[in-house]
Amino acid sequence: MAEEETTVALIKYYCYEKYFNHAVNIAAAAQKKFRNVPVYTFFHAYGILMQDQIQEAIAELDTLRDDRDLSLCTIIALVYAEKKKTNPDRDVIQQLDAKVKEDRKSAPPSSLYYAGTFLWLLGRNDKAREYTERMIKLSNDSREGKILKGWIDVTSGKDSYARKAGKYFDEGLKEGADVFALMGKAQYNEYRQNYSGALEIINQVVVSFPEFLPGLVKKMKLLLSLQDWEQTTDAARRLLQKDKNNLEALQMLALHSLCREGDIAEAVNHLSDLISSLDILEPHNPELFYRMSRAFTRLCGRNEKIIEQTCRMVERAFSLAPGDSDLATELGYQMVLQGRIKEAMKWYKAAFGSRDDILPALTGIIHCQLIEGQLEDAEQQFEFLTGIQQSEKSGELLYLRAVLAAKKRRPQEEVTHLLNDAVETHFSKLQGLPLGVEYLEKLNPDFLFNVVKEYLALCPPKPPAQGQPPAPQLQHCATLLDTVIKIVPGLLQGVFLLAKVRYQSGDTDAAQSSLQHCLDQCPSYADAHLLMAQIHLLQGNVAYCSQSLELCLSHNFEIRDHPLYHLIKAQAEKKMGELTEAIQTLQMAMNLPGVCRAGSSSRSKNKKTELNSADCVSVFLELAEALWLNGEQHEAAKVMQDAINEFSGTAEELRVTIANADLALLRGDTELALSMLRHISPEQPYYIQAKEKMAGIYLNHRKEKRLYASCYREMVEKLPSPHTYLLLGDAYMNIHEPEKAIEVYEQALKKNPKNGALASKIGKALVKTHNYVKAINYYEAALKTQQQNFLRYDLAELLMKMKQYDRCEKILHDALIHEPVNELQTLSDDCRYLVLLAKIQNKVDKHEEALLSLQRARDVQAKVLKRVQLEQPDAVPMQKQLAAEICAEIAKHYTSQRGYERAVKFYKEALVYCETDCKVMLELARLYLTLDQNDACLEQCSVILKNDQFNEEATLMKAEVMLRQKKNDKAVVNFEQLIERTPENYIILSRLIDMLRRSGKLEEVPKFLDMAEKHSSRAKLDPGFNYCKGLYFWYTGEPIDALRHFNKARKDNDWGQNAVYNMIEIYLNPDNETMGGETFEGLDGEIGNSTEKQELEQLAVRTAEKLLKELKPQTPSGHMQLHILENYCLLATKQKANIEKALGVFMEIAKNEKDHVPALLAMATAYMMLKQSPKARNQLKHIAKMNWSIPDADEFEKSWLLLADIYIQSGKHDLAKELLKRCLSHNESCWKAYEYKGYIMEKEQSFCDAALDYEKAWKFGNQTNPTIGYKLAFNYLKAKRHIDAIDVCHKVLAAHPNYPRIQKDILDKARAALRP
Repeated sequence: MAEEETTVALIKYYCYEKYFNHAVNIAAAAQKKFRNVPVYTFFHAYGILMQDQIQEAIAELDTLRDDRDLSLCTIIALVYAEKKKTNPDRDVIQQLDAKVKEDRKSAPPSSLYYAGTFLWLLGRNDKAREYTERMIKLSNDSREGKILKGWIDVTSGKDSYARKAGKYFDEGLKEGADVFALMGKAQYNEYRQNYSGALEIINQVVVSFPEFLPGLVKKMKLLLSLQDWEQTTDAARRLLQKDKNNLEALQMLALHSLCREGDIAEAVNHLSDLISSLDILEPHNPELFYRMSRAFTRLCGRNEKIIEQTCRMVERAFSLAPGDSDLATELGYQMVLQGRIKEAMKWYKAAFGSRDDILPALTGIIHCQLIEGQLEDAEQQFEFLTGIQQSEKSGELLYLRAVLAAKKRRPQEEVTHLLNDAVETHFSKLQGLPLGVEYLEKLNPDFLFNVVKEYLALCPPKPPAQGQPPAPQLQHCATLLDTVIKIVPGLLQGVFLLAKVRYQSGDTDAAQSSLQHCLDQCPSYADAHLLMAQIHLLQGNVAYCSQSLELCLSHNFEIRDHPLYHLIKAQAEKKMGELTEAIQTLQMAMNLPGVCRAGSSSRSKNKKTELNSADCVSVFLELAEALWLNGEQHEAAKVMQDAINEFSGTAEELRVTIANADLALLRGDTELALSMLRHISPEQPYYIQAKEKMAGIYLNHRKEKRLYASCYREMVEKLPSPHTYLLLGDAYMNIHEPEKAIEVYEQALKKNPKNGALASKIGKALVKTHNYVKAINYYEAALKTQQQNFLRYDLAELLMKMKQYDRCEKILHDALIHEPVNELQTLSDDCRYLVLLAKIQNKVDKHEEALLSLQRARDVQAKVLKRVQLEQPDAVPMQKQLAAEICAEIAKHYTSQRGYERAVKFYKEALVYCETDCKVMLELARLYLTLDQNDACLEQCSVILKNDQFNEEATLMKAEVMLRQKKNDKAVVNFEQLIERTPENYIILSRLIDMLRRSGKLEEVPKFLDMAEKHSSRAKLDPGFNYCKGLYFWYTGEPIDALRHFNKARKDNDWGQNAVYNMIEIYLNPDNETMGGETFEGLDGEIGNSTEKQELEQLAVRTAEKLLKELKPQTPSGHMQLHILENYCLLATKQKANIEKALGVFMEIAKNEKDHVPALLAMATAYMMLKQSPKARNQLKHIAKMNWSIPDADEFEKSWLLLADIYIQSGKHDLAKELLKRCLSHNESCWKAYEYKGYIMEKEQSFCDAALDYEKAWKFGNQTNPTIGYKLAFNYLKAKRHIDAIDVCHKVLAAHPNYPRIQKDILDKARAALRP
């Protein structure tokens, strides 16, 4: 029984969907399987009747006339069959009608049920409802009756009935699952636009009735309604596994290939399979052939291969139903798409003569007449339509009225208004429709692209001048195309048109992005190559322009027959100064068919590219200008006269006049130019361009600001519109009269309160007048209207500039408080808000909150990228760039917090989004260098230098890695090349000095300093140069000279902060001793009076404290460094209370900042000064286990030296040597390490080795430290190197005549040893 119910439900569903042959086949199979069940015979008869096999159907129905359950529906079906005949018998119909009326009175419930079912399938819902309600009443609320009533109501097209259908399905399902009821309930949920609810029900059908294929078909359609193409195609493939000829699945896969993938070949294959399956499954169903073709025709962008297939389908349908006017109209439409206008006209006329509804056919006729230039005939047809009072508002007719108005040179405002109405009417038909085949068909991108082309014809072909607003029609185009591309991203024609709109709007970056997407998908897209060439030309990239033209020609050789190709080529040649070649190119263009046919709009032979009058006139004008510039004034005048004659009486005539004015300007005749332009009246096209040209002459040639503004005022008086008001406002801004601009913008905003660009301009004008408070008030008032939400970002930026961070933060938080959404624009806005919020939070030291905001922005941007790849594929590069920037910001945050490993992770993620981002690659390379990962750093630098061989940062890092790898010569060569190129680049010089120190080559620094000094006579006064010189003196043990030079850089914005840091460190430790070290205590303290030394030390501490007040760190790490230095000043006082206070601070920092090397070193130093060496050793051992990094390089060195000092005191010389070796591996000029090594050797009685180490300490200390000199001379003496000992003693005494004991202990003994 359940199987029979499912079979009947399947037949009824196929009949409802008009899959009549499906129903016939299932009914025939059921007749064999379930014998003596007459209902299958009835549905079999119904199926063949609907396929126009009338006699066979009548014969089958006659066998059921006496069936108690089916007699009533059989007689109604016989009436319908008789009426379908070519010559119906009125007597038979009368007799049958009488029989229906008689039988209806006494019909049992089952008979009424089947009669109601039949009437519903015929679309006679009201009559079906009457039968079904009577059946329900007689049968005491029959379950089947209620389910049928639900179907009748939900498909009635009347909301009052449809809204109540759900309860009938619910009641029908109370007694258990019923597939027909479940499908009905899903239909009801779909009607109520509850697609998720419908999908839940359909999932029950798929699970409970796996063989009921319409359930899976409905699931596929619902998934598309939910805009999930991926699952939709999965469902389609599942269907094809169950039924390889499934029509709906094949149609869906073909649509997916066409709409989403833009894969024409794949779409053609699926379409071909669909036609084959239609031939197999529904060979006598003209409506299905027609219905399944329509969406493809309108979505294919006039692709010949697709139209060839759809034409086959409609021709097949017409062969099955030769008199069908809908099919004739569709064939006419297909002919128009193929450019076969005469054939299209024949089909439209055939349809016009054979139908009651003449509007579609008449629309087609008018379209053909307009294409053929039969304007008067088209106008008469419109008058005929008005005469017969066709009240239905058609978007296509409004569009055709706009085309007629444009061709008849009616005012632009009238044409724009008609186009706006056409678009509004067209989209009103889509309201309430879910995404599906019907929606895609009614969207009709081909029609919308035609509308866009008409809009574009009203706009200047070139982008607006800097600061000028684009034509208002372009915004309509952009909105319209965004909608189409969001739904049908695979249709490249839409992406190309959007690129063209963006180009004409002045947004060349976005235009290039769209074009690149087109060319990635279809490298042979000639129009895209041409527009790309125009953009390159506009940007001054003549080489790239030529490259685009060559690519275009290589893909499509016939492009040489298009004047635009020659026009762009000539413009490129003109820019390169090749005037003779440009003239020859333009003369070739002049000889092309159609160029010298005034105002014509025809096609080139290959029918691939449009020849429009705008391109043709541009050829004339460019040729005239090139001839003039080449000194051929007479020839230029002749060409200009030809242009006047050729385009006289056309829409382009005024462009010639404006160009003539340009030639007059070239001759210096401004009065003649103005005179020509004055003759262009407000009623004529190009009036605004003429006025703008006049304004430019007044401003740039005559310097008359008053007359400049008066041109725009006149525009507003003659053509008052938001656009002209905007131009006037911009004019006032150009001549620095923002107050007047604000007044004009406000008037324009009253006329167009939803214009976001105007609202933004008012805010920016107020900022320009420094009226910040009013600007903020304006933004806040605009936001309260709920119409200008996008201004929230402008307001937040303004508040940030004014340092009103709390208000700014609140506004951004408010903007982010909303229900979770998945709309692309809202997600994009949220991402921008979060990035700005992170900036604010960083400014107010909320660094953790800033990181959270950035991480949220990253998550939101991931959603944006997922959506944009489907909806706006041309915007993917820009959105990837934003994602990369967010990841880079997160990485910077982790870098500032010393979370280097995490920073590496996020920089790598940024490079996934934007592989060629040089800044990110540099930061990543810098991090690798910091982490001592030399090979990884080199790899990044090599990638950067491959793209930019002169990149300074990459060269610097490469050189630094080479120094670390002991490839000193190669490193220095790299540096010398950089310095020789830019000797005054003191950033590089400072890095070089540091690297030469680490490689033990400080003696080479002076030649680079001399090179910089010779390059610029002002070098000695440059803060950068003084900073570099200060570094050199500091590293060579001359603190006084270092302080003098750092002091000269101290007040500079770029060098000052680092100079002050270095000065403080010198004051706190002028001799670069190991703070807290005990090894040399008592040995080094013999110079001068100890009281005097203490006073000098305290003076130095006070000076350091004063300098600390000059530091203004901008980063968290900078603040931390300042805090540590402040407490080092306390250590330098050597007072126990101060040391303990500083220690507390260091411990707090170390607690909050894990593995913070400077804080751990400071703690160890404090412990050593408090004589708590075990605690100091623990901290230093912890540092010794950490990985070395550049930012903490000096701290690592100091910590290793201090730990070595402790080990030496403990007699652990081997451990000390290991640490000293580590110091020297990272800094070969570390004289303190050599001093410790010498001390160890001396203790071990190895005087020769000790002498070698002290030699290096003496060398790298620039022979300025008398203590090391003493130790070196002493070990020379012990090693029997008496002459060397004497030499060193002389050097020490020359610098320090009163140095104690060196004369007596060493010099005298060495001299004595030399005497015989």
